[in-house]
Amino acid sequence: MSFQLPDLPYAYDALGPYMSAETLEYHHDKHHLAYVSNGNNLLKDSGLEGKSVEEVVKESFGKNPGLFNNAGQHYNHIHFWKWMKPNGGGTKLPGALASKIDSDLGGYDKFRADFINAGITQFGSGWAWLALKDGKLAIMKTPNGENPLVHGAAPLLGVDVWEHSYYIDYRNLRPKYLEAFVDNLVNWDYVLEMYEAAA
Repeated sequence: MSFQLPDLPYAYDALGPYMSAETLEYHHDKHHLAYVSNGNNLLKDSGLEGKSVEEVVKESFGKNPGLFNNAGQHYNHIHFWKWMKPNGGGTKLPGALASKIDSDLGGYDKFRADFINAGITQFGSGWAWLALKDGKLAIMKTPNGENPLVHGAAPLLGVDVWEHSYYIDYRNLRPKYLEAFVDNLVNWDYVLEMYEAAA
């Protein structure tokens, strides 16, 4: 099954002023497209043709770094676009998710602080995550294109902290970008969908 670039689920300018049309044009049309194109080239003769993106990510980890990097980033970005929406973010979470965050992570405010801190402290390029591991929510961070799938967990929410995700809008102010993401962009309905699928 070859990788394909998904359409954005909103207009390029729909996430302003928190994420600009210019950022989305570069990030989606150039960066994500490159992961798809490179991933498809590396998929050929890998023995993983015909498998799902998730299977390719898990089975190439530690064995085929080139394929893994591109497949991992493709998987991450398929969901990253859906993890955002216009007028997203904030504290009005679906009930099942809110109570799980209360019980596992000490409440929304602590989740927010810990999630943002994971993104700030991920040195260099990578991602910060809300994941489900062994039935419990966890905050994780991973380098480069890695994600919770290869660490025995299910990703529920991820934020891209590669510089191409925020540099046009925030320059070197990664914390401001992470705050804007959590407070104004997160699509909690999609996070709930991922949670219900993983639980």
